[in-house]
Amino acid sequence: MLDLLIDYIANYTPLTAKEKDYLIDHVDIRTFDKHAVIFQEGEVATDIYFVLQGCVRLFYNVEGNEKTAFFYSEGQFICAGDSYTFHRPAKENYEALENTTLCVFSPNTIDLLMEYSSTFENIARIAVENELLTAQRIISSFVTQTAAQRYVDLINHQKELFQRVPQHYIATFLGVSPETLSRIRSRLMKK
Repeated sequence: MLDLLIDYIANYTPLTAKEKDYLIDHVDIRTFDKHAVIFQEGEVATDIYFVLQGCVRLFYNVEGNEKTAFFYSEGQFICAGDSYTFHRPAKENYEALENTTLCVFSPNTIDLLMEYSSTFENIARIAVENELLTAQRIISSFVTQTAAQRYVDLINHQKELFQRVPQHYIATFLGVSPETLSRIRSRLMKK
């Protein structure tokens, strides 16, 4: 099951056989049932996750309404960055939308990996960079695109989400109501 993690890392930097074995020996794997809360607001984040299997929704509670900010699926790192970095209560929540399997990197595990090999420091940097780039793309899409354009972009780049994620979560991710999403879909189908 850790092959996905090792393959992901190999896209950026090769691991020696010893580094692969060390990684396998030190990473925890946890499974979460569909709808399980992986992490919730108010907690202080102590772990970084990597999705081996499943789909996870990042959302915020805003005046009693859940607002979806992102979907994580296989091959992506998850971290409540502000909480993790500054040791303060998080504002975000993470929910498994499917039965989900995650690699869990505790601070102790991260320290051990980085002490073992500088290759793991490079991997940590890449994971942070990828999370930053993803956040920048999302912000850019809300500043430069309409909801319909964001919808088309989602279809073009993450079409599988429409089979895995309830439509009302996709609507909040796009910043619209479910009814508006339905109208957008109808308009686009007529074109």
